[in-house]
Amino acid sequence: MLNNNDNNLFNIRSIYQKDPTLSILVIALLFIILLLFVFFPGKVLTANNFESMAFQLPELGILSLAIMITMLSGGINLSIIATANMAGIVSAFIMTRMITESMTGSPIPIILLAILAGWLVSVLIGIFNGVLIAYIGVSPILATLGTMTLVGGISILVTKGYVVSGFPEEYQYIGNGIFLGIPIPFLIFLGLAILVSILLRRTPFGIANYLIGSNETATRFSGINVNRTLVITYALSGLLCGIASTIMISRFNSAKAGYASSYLLITILISVLGGVDPYGGFGRISGLVLALFILQLVSSTFNFLGLSAHLTIAIWGLLLLITIGLRNIKSTSI
Repeated sequence: MLNNNDNNLFNIRSIYQKDPTLSILVIALLFIILLLFVFFPGKVLTANNFESMAFQLPELGILSLAIMITMLSGGINLSIIATANMAGIVSAFIMTRMITESMTGSPIPIILLAILAGWLVSVLIGIFNGVLIAYIGVSPILATLGTMTLVGGISILVTKGYVVSGFPEEYQYIGNGIFLGIPIPFLIFLGLAILVSILLRRTPFGIANYLIGSNETATRFSGINVNRTLVITYALSGLLCGIASTIMISRFNSAKAGYASSYLLITILISVLGGVDPYGGFGRISGLVLALFILQLVSSTFNFLGLSAHLTIAIWGLLLLITIGLRNIKSTSI
């Protein structure tokens, strides 16, 4: 059914080789580091700051992966934050109630159950999005916007707007522990980035996802099961949200319906800045990772300068508009 995949893969690789985004991001990262060395020597580029970034970056990076894979298919997932919070709330309820009821024995089995339950909920939300988009024909932006509102409302209803906290130390270690001198969340993010990159570039599913974003009609005529691929795409996006929630609530030692509300804008910005085409069909993980490092470094600099968080969000929004505008100008001029 996918006999022409080798040719398709070759075409995608040839496009990658011609794309200057990666080189621009590398130059931008080096330029920012040089500026920090010159104007803030020994203040921003410190070991403590890098360690802090390594703890903060992973959950944002995993959520960026979750939105990127849907954008590659020509869609978008606006419900990533609501999905992550719902998954975290489910895990939090299981841990706080079951561990309290069984005061004896190791909490590890309950922790594993809580994590898997949260991931299952996030996958089901992703499948729900995929079915709405693939089989019912709802546009991705409206489907995921509706899911975001639905899931967010349920989360507030269940928690009554309060924080669910008090997790065992074994669970908190996931988001706050260090292994061989490297924060565990950072290791999880790097592992997921590598796995998703292989999945997108080396498997029939990944190639089909790119092709749907490039030309969905032609992909349907080529014999690829577009509907099934879209459902898998949004299910995978949901799973990544669940994994991000595991790290997030572990690091905060609490779960709440309104956590990380500003992350949605930033994840879209990271994806677009990293070279993902907002209309689908093009993008690579390495570009996203570089964009993530750049924004995290800039964000740390803003914090050092004492800039308001609201001003920072406004700057991210402006940068997103500029990036999309420049991309559109470039595409219309070709």
